[in-house]
Amino acid sequence: MTESYVKKLSFTLLDAIPDKDPAVQEQVCSALCSLGEARPEEMLCACEKYLRQHDKLAHPYRAMVLRAMETVLNSHIHELDKDTANIVIFLASSEMTKTKELGCDWQRAASNVLVAVGKRFVNQVMEEVLSKFQPGILPHCSVVETLASLSISNAFGMVPFLPSILSTMLPMLGMAKQDAMRVVFCCALQHFSESTLEYLANLDQAPDPTVRRDAFATDIFSAYDVLFHHWLQSRDAKLRLAVVAALGPMSHLLPSEKLEEQLPKLLPGVLSLYKKHAETFQVSKEAGDGLSPLLPVQAEPGSDPRGSCECWQPYPGGSA
Repeated sequence: MTESYVKKLSFTLLDAIPDKDPAVQEQVCSALCSLGEARPEEMLCACEKYLRQHDKLAHPYRAMVLRAMETVLNSHIHELDKDTANIVIFLASSEMTKTKELGCDWQRAASNVLVAVGKRFVNQVMEEVLSKFQPGILPHCSVVETLASLSISNAFGMVPFLPSILSTMLPMLGMAKQDAMRVVFCCALQHFSESTLEYLANLDQAPDPTVRRDAFATDIFSAYDVLFHHWLQSRDAKLRLAVVAALGPMSHLLPSEKLEEQLPKLLPGVLSLYKKHAETFQVSKEAGDGLSPLLPVQAEPGSDPRGSCECWQPYPGGSA
C-alpha cells in the first residue's frame, strides 16, 4: 500500500466513525487498528490530520480515534520515528486540554496517547506537557493526571524530572479549591512516590544511580503536611480516601526524623476516618495498602522506623 492509499483508506474509515450503530463504530475502530498494525506511522499521521481538519467532530468520536491511535502506539512504539512522535504528541496535548470538563473520556484518551508515546519518547512528551505546567498557574487536571501516569509507565524516564515537578506543584496545592482537583493532586503524589520508590529500589538498572531519597524528602514532606493537616479533614469522602492512599508511599520518602515525628499523629488520624466514612472496607483497603508497612515502628529514638523491625517490609517497589 502506498502512503496516499493508506491515507485515503484511513479517511474513509474515519468518515464512518460517527455512524449511529455502535456495531459499525466498533468495526471501524477495529479496521483502523488493523491498518495501523500494517502501516503504523501512516495510520497515525492520517488520524492526526483528520482530527485537525475536523475540529467539529463530536467528543465521543474523537475519543474513539485517539483510542485506536493508543492501541497502535502500544504495539509499535519502537517503530515510530521522532518526527511522527512529535506530531502525535502535539495532537494529543491539544486534544487533552480543549475542554475544562473534569475526567471525560476524550481527555483520558488523549492523555493515554501521551503516556504511550512517553514509553519511548519521554523527553519530548515531558517538554510538551511541562509547557502546560507553569509555576503560579493551576494546571489543567489532565496535565497532572498525565504526569502521574507517565511516572508509573516509565519510572526510569520520569523520576529525574520529579524534583522540579514537585517544587512547581507545591504552591499549586494551596491554589486547588475544588475537591475534584485535590483528588487529582493526591493521586499524582501517590504515583510520584511509588515510581520514586521503584527507581530507588532498582538503582543498579537506573539511568542515574546517584539519585537519592533526600532529593525528594523536603518537597514530599511539605506536600504531606498539606494533605494530612488540611485535606484529610475534608467532608468529601473521595478526597479523604485519596489522601490516605497517597500518605502511605509518601511516608517512605520522608526524612527518618520527620517520619518518626509524624507516625504518632498519622495512624490515629487515619483511624478516625472510620467515624466519618460509611464505606469502612474502602478505608481499610487504602489504609492497609499504604500504611501497613509502617505499623511495627516502635523504634529507638534517632533510629529510622522503616528499619526498626525484622518484620518490616518496604513499600512495594522498595526504598533506598
